[in-house]
Amino acid sequence: MIRWIHQQKNKITAISGLLLISALIFHFIGYGNLKTIALLVVTMIAGVPIFIKAYQALRLKAFSIELLVTIAVIGALFIGEYVESAVVTFLFLFGDFLEGRTLEKTRSSLRELTEMAPQEAVVVRDGENVTIPVEEVEAGDHVIIRSGGKIPVDGTIVSGQASINEATVTGESVPASKTLDDQVFSGTILDNGYIEIIAEKVGDDTTFAKIIELVEEAQESKSKAERFLDRFATYYTPSVVVLSVLVYLLTKDLHIAITFLVVACPGALVIGAPVSNVAGIGNGAKNGVLIKGGEVMDNLSKVDTIVFDKTGTLTKGKPEVTDIKIFGDFETDALLEIVAQAETISEHHLGQTIVREAKEKNLDLSVEPEDGEVIKGSGIRAKVGGKIVAIGNRKLMDQEGIAIPEEIGNYAIEREKAGNTAIFASVDGEIAGIFSIADQIRDDAKRALALLRKNGIKKMVMLTGDNRHTAELVANTLGLDEFHAELLPEDKVTYVKKLKEAGHVVAMAGDGINDAPAIATADIGLAMGEGGTDVSMETADVVLMADKLMQFAHAYSLAKATIRNMKQNTFFAVGIAFALLIGVLAGMVNLASGMFIHEASVLLVILNGMRLLRFNRKNIRREKEMEVAPAA
Repeated sequence: MIRWIHQQKNKITAISGLLLISALIFHFIGYGNLKTIALLVVTMIAGVPIFIKAYQALRLKAFSIELLVTIAVIGALFIGEYVESAVVTFLFLFGDFLEGRTLEKTRSSLRELTEMAPQEAVVVRDGENVTIPVEEVEAGDHVIIRSGGKIPVDGTIVSGQASINEATVTGESVPASKTLDDQVFSGTILDNGYIEIIAEKVGDDTTFAKIIELVEEAQESKSKAERFLDRFATYYTPSVVVLSVLVYLLTKDLHIAITFLVVACPGALVIGAPVSNVAGIGNGAKNGVLIKGGEVMDNLSKVDTIVFDKTGTLTKGKPEVTDIKIFGDFETDALLEIVAQAETISEHHLGQTIVREAKEKNLDLSVEPEDGEVIKGSGIRAKVGGKIVAIGNRKLMDQEGIAIPEEIGNYAIEREKAGNTAIFASVDGEIAGIFSIADQIRDDAKRALALLRKNGIKKMVMLTGDNRHTAELVANTLGLDEFHAELLPEDKVTYVKKLKEAGHVVAMAGDGINDAPAIATADIGLAMGEGGTDVSMETADVVLMADKLMQFAHAYSLAKATIRNMKQNTFFAVGIAFALLIGVLAGMVNLASGMFIHEASVLLVILNGMRLLRFNRKNIRREKEMEVAPAA
């Protein structure tokens, strides 16, 4: 029965409104008795949902706003103020209805994401194309997606090519071109083309499912302000009852005491912070930025120092082999082949770049290295085809006792000054060649860093394991305050700790894998999502799904705007409540008008919070237009 009443609350509100209009008509045509009956019916009908919630709160030994309204309504009936009892109950229900509708809009980003979830998939089973519910797709299934279809799972393209709208994952509206061996993600839409993929992540393990889960959790996560207001409301509400009794004892006027009780309800104060939090997180999700909760939003707004990794963060993370210099008897392809065979055991982006270069030249990578060892921060050592191969930086060569002739060392420095990473390759204890690998600075890096400074960042630092010359070139190009090169992961952690000890609020931006320790150490950990890698999404506080630094700039300015919005709502709520209480004590505010202003204040703080859904929309649109323009 109780559940049914709550389900019918909107209908009850509508009926109460019609009865109030009827009472007004009866008043003007002189049917006083019918007017009174209509007002009493409104009070009873509209009061039922309120009374039930008040009773439920009392059973849990909690003082709720509904309890205060119930006491006020009973008091109004006792003194014969039927108009006010009817109006108060109706306004409370109507206000609740408006709050629900507007709050739902603040969650529109999440709802839109959820609606984008694919429902069916076409898979190849026993040589035939079969349409099945997406929940039944298994890892390893061969999935077919045609033009206009939604991609049901995360996977790798094994046939075809297509233009794919990845806005649900990355926030980018410009379609991405995908072809053989490219990754695709659940929830994205195939604008045109035809692809076949092998399912790798299905069900709740897909990137899209994790995004929805993270946003849901984030919107439920409370900031420090919200937790304080919750504690405040716990003590505030019973205090209002006590104060109302004192007002009655001082004034001997039950009407004033009841009005005081109603207008003192902390509705706007309690709802103001949560609606800002939900709207801010929703805005981020819609624009490809996952901010994991209200506390993260609060901490992000206080950041004054940002520490960047270089490769994959400030640079595109898609390095290429620009040159191979031979210093021995090897042919270029022969050295590339043996080095690539050794690098097959490495997960480092530079090693994988060498492997990719060998594949493009169709070299033989079937020989498996023996006794392979990855030396963190230095390189790798392995035995390949009976030869001892060491590939890495100067540190590794020193560790292996391999001398670097002056001529070779000078050549490496020249390449580094030109913006390359110089990788030394030794075979059987002698330098055999140098691989020059270059990565380009992200197109949006300068604009993003300038915007971050404009919005309050005081210090920007780059920490990298790369050589000093390349690091210096990147730092000077981007106008960074400091850079530190040739660092191990633990060195980055140490530096972040020093910054925190010096009183800085630090954000660490990295790729979420080798920078995970430093990301975890910082006040705010930020990861370039790389389309949603597990590590980046789990480790960081903020994830950029499109790997764009402008998204970070947006997240930072959004956090500041969200916290500012919370403060606006708090000050507004307190100000209105204070003004109403003075008005009641001065005899200028009655029960009905007080309730009306109270509900209006609740609605206004919600509407103010909802402004965050449109935050920075013009700038985002402008950025996307700038990205599209060159291709036009």
